[in-house]
Amino acid sequence: MNASIYHRFTACHRPMTRREFLWTSGGGLGGIALAALLRQDRLLAASGEAQGVLSGKLHHPPKAKRVVQMFMGGAASHVDTFDYKPELIRRHGQPWDPGEKVELFQNGHGATFASPWSWKQHGQCGKHLNDVVSALGVCVDDLAFVHNLVGKTGVHSQATYLQATGFQMPGFPGMGCWFSYALGSLNENLPAFVVLPDHRGYASNGPKNWDSAFLPSQHSGTVIWPGAEHPIANLFPAKQGDFITRQSDADGLALMSKLNRQHAAQRSGDDRLDARIRSYELAARMQLAAPDALDISKEPEYILEMYGLNHGVKTFAKEINPIEETDYFGRKCLVARRLLERGVRFVQIWSGNDNGFPRRNWDSHEDIQRDHGPLAIGMARGAAALIKDLKQRGMLEDTVILWTTEFGRMPCAQGGKGRDHNPFCFTNWLCGGGIKGGISYGPSDEWGYKPADRNHPTQVYDIHATVLHLLGIDHEKLTFRHNGIDRRLTDVHGEVIREILAA
Repeated sequence: MNASIYHRFTACHRPMTRREFLWTSGGGLGGIALAALLRQDRLLAASGEAQGVLSGKLHHPPKAKRVVQMFMGGAASHVDTFDYKPELIRRHGQPWDPGEKVELFQNGHGATFASPWSWKQHGQCGKHLNDVVSALGVCVDDLAFVHNLVGKTGVHSQATYLQATGFQMPGFPGMGCWFSYALGSLNENLPAFVVLPDHRGYASNGPKNWDSAFLPSQHSGTVIWPGAEHPIANLFPAKQGDFITRQSDADGLALMSKLNRQHAAQRSGDDRLDARIRSYELAARMQLAAPDALDISKEPEYILEMYGLNHGVKTFAKEINPIEETDYFGRKCLVARRLLERGVRFVQIWSGNDNGFPRRNWDSHEDIQRDHGPLAIGMARGAAALIKDLKQRGMLEDTVILWTTEFGRMPCAQGGKGRDHNPFCFTNWLCGGGIKGGISYGPSDEWGYKPADRNHPTQVYDIHATVLHLLGIDHEKLTFRHNGIDRRLTDVHGEVIREILAA
């Protein structure tokens, strides 16, 4: 029997897979389109790309369906932003003695150190905000502050992992990966989980913060660089590939997908090739959907003004420039809104990178005023704009915003003008779908050094459990079997913070 006859014989007697049927029926990108139409008409079983394992069977009625996580890489100081401590002002410059040996990351602690900026009350709730984040004052009645959050380490990489993945070590899925796995995307033409890094580069751990680890590979975060010449790497052919046409590009994707399917058919149980096939299909759809989502030129002038994007300043100054920071963070917040309204499930916005000295992050050991000032001004302007924008569109009621960082900073001075790491107490805030606004939960002590009630601190697991709860997910039931263990985002910990939930 020659090869041609043998191939036809085996093809006839081997059961045709669902993907083979689609590609045989439609071929190339036509097969992708056919699959999309069938899914839209509910004639095709969930592929896992637009559907999650909990689609249609959530654990309880959700309050929200989308999440924005803002991550301040380098450790933002709670006592210079959101946690007002009059004791620091009264005792500024005096010896600081919390009554116990203080564990610091670098060297011995200095005197009590008040924030270089003033504090004012905002909103009907009267919340004190530092002047450097005063742009958030118009939104403060929508925010719930958690001031007694504790970490487990003062090491950036481990603490970042803990906030981003729920574990202190690599090898665990990012928070957004769990949401993608559970809920899928609201728009199969865009990823469920999108990451908007700092424009200067990645924060500590880089892509490991949003890698899917042992979850199916398609749930990893998709990185987008708003404002860059190529916001999504490798989505379109490079300039030197001017010989590539739309048809040849489609044919190439179809060929690679066909070869991968043939290879995968002989290796059942390995999801890596299936994820690659899905990535090709998603890339093909994104070539049409992504440019529109990232094109902020279509926004009206008043929206650009609200996000601080109407000055067009990009000087790349040696020192951190407050106008630049407003532009960069505001742009990411506006792109986040455009992604959310098009069905992206989870958007992660980063401020601060890990490229060493001079500081381009929140790790203000040397000079808190120099480093925190511009970063905080830009962050507050962009975050406030996003909250107001979502609210005026009726989207805030079903979108959760979580502001976080890896740990806080000490109430004492380091080198006269800086602050060392403080993993013993720091602040998160949340707002949006299902969150009770205008409240502060879990006070820190008079210094902002540790929780006022040291026996009942809040941990990152509680934050993660609360956000999952708001999206209709019981954090103890969302699990994935890996190496004989039912893994989950909250490990074996976590309690929903009922006090910050709306009635």
